[in-house]
Amino acid sequence: MVTTDKPHPRSTLRDVARLAGVSVATASKALNGRDQVHPETRARVLVAAERVSFTPNALARGLLTGQTGTVGLITGDLDGRFSLPILRGAEDAFGKGKMSAFLCDARGDAIREKYHLDALLSRHVDGLIVVGSRTDPRPSLGRNLPVPIVYVYALSTDENDLSLVPDNVKGGADSVEFLVSRGRRNIAHITGEIGYAASQDRARGIEGAMSNHGLSLVGGAQFGSWTEQWGRNAAAQLIEQHPEVDGILCGNDQIARGALETVREAGWAVPGRVSVMGYDNWEVFTTGSRPQLTSVDMNLEELGALAAHRLFEAINGDSRSGVESLPCRIVPRETT
Repeated sequence: MVTTDKPHPRSTLRDVARLAGVSVATASKALNGRDQVHPETRARVLVAAERVSFTPNALARGLLTGQTGTVGLITGDLDGRFSLPILRGAEDAFGKGKMSAFLCDARGDAIREKYHLDALLSRHVDGLIVVGSRTDPRPSLGRNLPVPIVYVYALSTDENDLSLVPDNVKGGADSVEFLVSRGRRNIAHITGEIGYAASQDRARGIEGAMSNHGLSLVGGAQFGSWTEQWGRNAAAQLIEQHPEVDGILCGNDQIARGALETVREAGWAVPGRVSVMGYDNWEVFTTGSRPQLTSVDMNLEELGALAAHRLFEAINGDSRSGVESLPCRIVPRETT
C-alpha cells in the first residue's frame, strides 16, 4: 500500500483564537503588541500561536496595524567609507525587529534622491533613514511627509527633524586627553579640508581640551586635504620647524599614515619620541601601518543601530526631534 504525505493546512488566526479562548480581534491585538490586551491574555495567545505554529501573513498584519513591515534607507554615497557601516548597523537592527529594508543610493544627487523618496513612499514604507556622506548639514526632505524620518551622519537643517551624528567635538577632545595621559604636552594637529564640518568639530574639541590643560597646539591647527600626501608634507614641515613636538593628532587615518611614515623616515622613534593618532579607525590603514595606528572610532554601526531604534520608536508614536550625538571611542594601538 502506497501512502503519500499530505501537506498540513496552514494555521490561521482563527485557530489561535479558538485555542486561546478569545475572539479573533483579541488574538490579533495580542499578536501585534496592542496595549488594550491584558498581559495574561497576551501570554495565552502567544502560547496558542506557538502550539499551532502560526505565522502571521505579512499583508494581513499590515492591514490590521496600518504598517507594512518595511523601511527605506537612502544614502548619498553607497561606496563611501562611512555609509556602509551605518547601513550595516541599521539593517542588523531591522532584522532583529523583523523589518525589511529597501536600500537606495542617491549618489549625492538631489533629483535622484527625490526619485527614490517618491518610489519608497509609493511602496508604503513605514519610515525612512537618510544617511549622509559627510557630517555637514543637509537640506531636510520636508515636514509634511506621511512617515517618520531619521537623518544619520549628516544632520538635517531643520531642527524639527531628528538627526543622529557622531560627537566629533568630544572625539577630538578625547584624543587630547588620551595623549596627555601618556605624558605628551607638545601636541600638533594635522587635519583635512577646512570647509568640512568634521574638520572644524574635531579641531574645536582638540583646541578646547588643550586649553583646559593650559597647553597650546604646536604650530596651530593645520588644514589641508584628506590624503596621505598631505600628511607627509605637513609632518615634514612640522618636525623641521618644531622638533619639540611629541604628539601628532591627525584628522583621519590616511593623513596619520602619511605623517607616521615621514617621522619614521626622519629617524624618530614611534611612540618613543612622538605619538601619532588617526581618526575614523579605518582598519585597512590602522592595522596596515607599521607600527599599527591608534585611532578614534566613530562607532558607525552603533550609530546605524540607534537610527533603527529611533525609527522604530517614531513608527510607534514616540517621535523625537533635534540632534543626538553618539560618543566616539579610542582604539589604542602601537603608535601611542
